[in-house]
Amino acid sequence: MPDATGLELTAQELREAQPESILDTEFHRGRAVLVADRQAIRAVLGHLQGQGYTFLASLHGVDYYPEEPRLGVLYELLDMQRPDRISVKVRVPTDDPKLDSVVELFPGAEFPEREVFDMFGVVFEGHPDLRRILMPEDYEGFPQRRDFPVGGEPVLFTYNEQQSYGKDL
Repeated sequence: MPDATGLELTAQELREAQPESILDTEFHRGRAVLVADRQAIRAVLGHLQGQGYTFLASLHGVDYYPEEPRLGVLYELLDMQRPDRISVKVRVPTDDPKLDSVVELFPGAEFPEREVFDMFGVVFEGHPDLRRILMPEDYEGFPQRRDFPVGGEPVLFTYNEQQSYGKDL
């Protein structure tokens, strides 16, 4: 992992290439994190890829309820040549939960982006097949959001209902 100085140098490179692309840096317990502006996420990840972080190890959603911007996406990148890891956080508001897809940069992002869309409602613009992956297509709501009702809804099993009761219902 980059040390705190290396993290700041990386952030400065990104700011020089695209001002306002990096909002903050965090270095805690040996973990280097860049907090990126959502408009610059593709540029930030593309720059890091060019620096050797070519493996997207993880992409997942976060709900920071009740804070705003409430939703977050966390990207974990690895440099496989020199064992190194860096994280990139980006936050999006619930009233406009859109981010650029990074599937073109990291093909392995296709299914994790679909999962974040399905569970949190973040729309990845430019995704080749953005649709629900875990929940039924007609499902309403986003089950991983913190304000989603616990216990949610009753599950109705109707597959063999007529056979079980021996009559039309």
